[in-house]
Amino acid sequence: MLSSTNIMHGDSPKALLFSSNDSMFSEDIKLMIHGQGVFIFENKENQFPCIFTFYDTNQANGIRVEFTAKNVNVNTIFNCVQLKDPTNTKGLTNQSGAYYWFSIDSQNQKLYAGIGEARLDNIIYKYEFPNTNKDIWKENKQFLEGITHIYISKESLSIHPMKLLRDPITNKIPLVVKNTHELVMSDIARSKYLPKSNLSMTSQVLYDCIAGEKFVLDDADFPDFTKAIEYSIATPGCWCNTRLLEKSTEFNKDKPNILETYLRITLGENNGESPGIPYVMEIWPIGHYSPIHSHASADAIIRVLHGHIFVELYPFLCSDKDGVVPFANKTFYKDEITWISPTLNQIHKLTNLEKNKHTCITIQCYMYNDKNRTHYDYFDYLDINGKVQQYEPDSDMDFVKFKELMKTEWTKRPRSFMDNLKHAFCPCCF
Repeated sequence: MLSSTNIMHGDSPKALLFSSNDSMFSEDIKLMIHGQGVFIFENKENQFPCIFTFYDTNQANGIRVEFTAKNVNVNTIFNCVQLKDPTNTKGLTNQSGAYYWFSIDSQNQKLYAGIGEARLDNIIYKYEFPNTNKDIWKENKQFLEGITHIYISKESLSIHPMKLLRDPITNKIPLVVKNTHELVMSDIARSKYLPKSNLSMTSQVLYDCIAGEKFVLDDADFPDFTKAIEYSIATPGCWCNTRLLEKSTEFNKDKPNILETYLRITLGENNGESPGIPYVMEIWPIGHYSPIHSHASADAIIRVLHGHIFVELYPFLCSDKDGVVPFANKTFYKDEITWISPTLNQIHKLTNLEKNKHTCITIQCYMYNDKNRTHYDYFDYLDINGKVQQYEPDSDMDFVKFKELMKTEWTKRPRSFMDNLKHAFCPCCF
């Protein structure tokens, strides 16, 4: 693949998942390709340090990795050369929800370590082997390509392996997906967009269902659909306005917050292959937002149908008082499509910023891949006190019924509403 790899983390053959019953001391973990991969693990008991070793076939040489409370220490085994990153000041953390990863890349001769999602944004340690001449480069490449498996030290009983990824961490991962006919060569060269073909097969199915040019809100059947939704939100007594008020305690039972609400209009039924109904149109009034939440390790595709949405991405779901800061944020505009994989873009917060002039409407699509046997029916989120809670993705109304209701409300609206809209929004929209 030409663009960023590592996005099909939940699908074989690019990832090996470990169950809680796997014994990591009876046999070693074999790399899927010699000299490369990403080892993802948890520190279950919060014990220090966490030690594991990348070995060659004869266990004569390799790399010893030690995560301590202060840093990440890496040394070669045979000659005990320290592979030091002078900027590294982080290691294991006591923050809830944290997990860790180490990436080995023989082709580019780079080592990375990080906390949370395995990507360049979250690295805490990096080392690039010296490349002063061809002989040294060749020698280092041979050394790295000789590494075949991982052994977890018996001193590190708290290490719980989560995944082994086939591909190392390399490029920055684009957040916007484009289809083949929309891409030019410079888009690929600069990793500006993610080609649709780089999505997992599960996400490609979801993408194809909602990415078409005719998948729009304002169609021939109801050309004023988005205006009708705006009207219903703004008008007391109309369905959207009433339902949003009813949902003000949805995420925090004791502290109503009308801004922490959005509407979920579902398309189809729950087939048991996703957390909730797989296709959901979500309506975000101006200033409204979601809590920070996860996506149950499902694949997902999100398309903006109207307005734009501001998204903050987090390395992991942390219930500590101070939480964790987002590692990235991006505004997605009308018709832009973004994605979620079982291990990337999983934790986020969505906001229709107050400075925006329109309600934002998105289509969210979720599905578990064929290898998923958990089928967790909830999204975990952080409540107002920073505590992790479960949210069962429900439906506020079926799409067909909702559209008919919006038609009815729009038809019965007072004519004065149109004048108000013209003052509030751009005149060319009407």
